[in-house]
Amino acid sequence: MSGFPKNACSSLCQTTGFVVGAAAALAATCFAVGKLTEEPVPDNAVVVVTGGSRGLGYAIASRFAQKPVRLVLASRKRDELEEAQNKLLAAHPHLQPADFYLVDVDLSERAGCERLVDETIARFGRIDVLVNNAGIIEVGPVEALTLESFEQAMSVNFFAALYTTWAALPHMMRQQPISGKRRAAIVNIASIGGKFAVPHMLPYSAAKFALVGFSEGLHAELRAKGVRVTTVCPGLMRTGGEAHAKFVGNVDAEKKWFDFAAKTPGVATTAEHAARRIYSAVVSGRAEITITPQAWLGARFAGVFPETLQWMNALANEYALPQY
Repeated sequence: MSGFPKNACSSLCQTTGFVVGAAAALAATCFAVGKLTEEPVPDNAVVVVTGGSRGLGYAIASRFAQKPVRLVLASRKRDELEEAQNKLLAAHPHLQPADFYLVDVDLSERAGCERLVDETIARFGRIDVLVNNAGIIEVGPVEALTLESFEQAMSVNFFAALYTTWAALPHMMRQQPISGKRRAAIVNIASIGGKFAVPHMLPYSAAKFALVGFSEGLHAELRAKGVRVTTVCPGLMRTGGEAHAKFVGNVDAEKKWFDFAAKTPGVATTAEHAARRIYSAVVSGRAEITITPQAWLGARFAGVFPETLQWMNALANEYALPQY
């Protein structure tokens, strides 16, 4: 380091070593505390999964189905829900049709979210795990978007989780735990797009930012009351969701880059891996998890260097993403 004083270099190295060591010690402590506070999902727990008929929602339902639980799956299409139930019954023979309840519902409407909760309580009497997973994606430049694009994204990606949680909370707060001290768990499937804005996905990012803020605040207020709230921020996943995404602007070019990102191993993880991580987070009562190393690094880079990340995103938008 020519021109850099040796004592300054030594101090920098010592400081860096101290920070790294402290971070490692903190991580180890958090891991140990998490292990000590684990509460396995009890037998016969009622697990509600929105968007549970396919993709990540189905993978989450399948992971919980490895135990003797009762599953409530919600989605718009009845035939997809029935197909998901049949696949889960075939994969998990210890479950019976009576362990399932299917609700075909439009979760973009408050009444639909409230109906989902009311019918679950009427059928099973409680909700032990609520997974707010329903979501939509619209991909394209801001010039090709409309205000309706943002309204639709907010209605499904944020308000559906808010309305369903709001309807379920009174039941969760007064129900007694099946085992342990935890009354219930809420899992909000947000996104790394809720940690930093992704170009050409502004409605999605805006809604996921809202969900992250709501979920983090809810965790702080409910933890001491026996309701654990976990915020999940996945990176890219191979869930098949790209087939249901909406594209605007230069549609073919937008589909090409999005499909590549969503389907490439090493760039995107599998829904099954994400579901295992989410299940473990519920068991250990985690406040937040970020899935995929790229997403973990991206979230931390955004926290430390927010302006630099925005500059990099602007370059990506100008030189790598389709022009409109």
